[in-house]
Amino acid sequence: MKTNRAVIYKGPGKVEVETIPYPELGITVKGQKRSCPHGAIIRCIATNICGSDLHMYRGKSGISSGFVFGHEMTGEVVEVGRDVEYIKVGDIVSVPFNVGCGRCMNCKAERTDICLNVNPEHPGGAYGYVDMGGWPGGQAEYVMTPYADFNLLKFPCSKERAMEKMLDLALLSDILPTGYHGAVTAKVSTGSTVYIAGAGPVGICCARSCFMLGASVVIVGDIYKDRLALAQSMGCKTIDLTTLTSDLTLNAQIEKILGTPYCDATIDCVGFEASGCGHSGSKKRSS
Repeated sequence: MKTNRAVIYKGPGKVEVETIPYPELGITVKGQKRSCPHGAIIRCIATNICGSDLHMYRGKSGISSGFVFGHEMTGEVVEVGRDVEYIKVGDIVSVPFNVGCGRCMNCKAERTDICLNVNPEHPGGAYGYVDMGGWPGGQAEYVMTPYADFNLLKFPCSKERAMEKMLDLALLSDILPTGYHGAVTAKVSTGSTVYIAGAGPVGICCARSCFMLGASVVIVGDIYKDRLALAQSMGCKTIDLTTLTSDLTLNAQIEKILGTPYCDATIDCVGFEASGCGHSGSKKRSS
């Protein structure tokens, strides 16, 4: 019998690695069992820690003890349900953090974040996150993913090549597409000037995405010098937000760089633990 080990939330600021049951092709939420013949079981190879995990870890989300963290998984398919047609055992796949059915009107409109069929409480589901459908997280040896043909992204390269690039490919589950989505939503294109609030992982990926989309100048603001140094090393202009005053405002800093106090696009990559605005805000590191 196969075993499974996972990162379990035990209370604010405390997690433990424990043995949990090997996943089935199904899920039980609030006493109701739901079969998932359309699902697959993944052996997790790489799993990132998201800033959203840290919100729960710090006790800010009302999560209960015993919850399995993790929604940024990359792994190998070890089992598929009878209704899975395209994903095969042995495939190396990325697992997008949203759980979508691929069938409802929202999924068809590319709004998988508010899928109508994966959460009995309200639209929208995700792995390993509070109030998002009860789907167990992927900071584990094995995890079940529903609607495998729709949710799993198979890498087109060989298994050997995928394993060689695994730490890079792990970005595709959440961090890079979140930053890229912000850039696309802000309509960044050739010649754009962009201001990004936050130089954490998502902000850095957003900055890289802006350059990929053709931005001429990307400005990143943060309060942490190590993050600003990383942004600067990849070609960004940077603003240390701790230096802002009533006279030296953010707009004034942007004007020093661009010759105008405005950008074509602005993108918020700070996270929900941001507090206050400008120099009056708190200085707790966020995602």
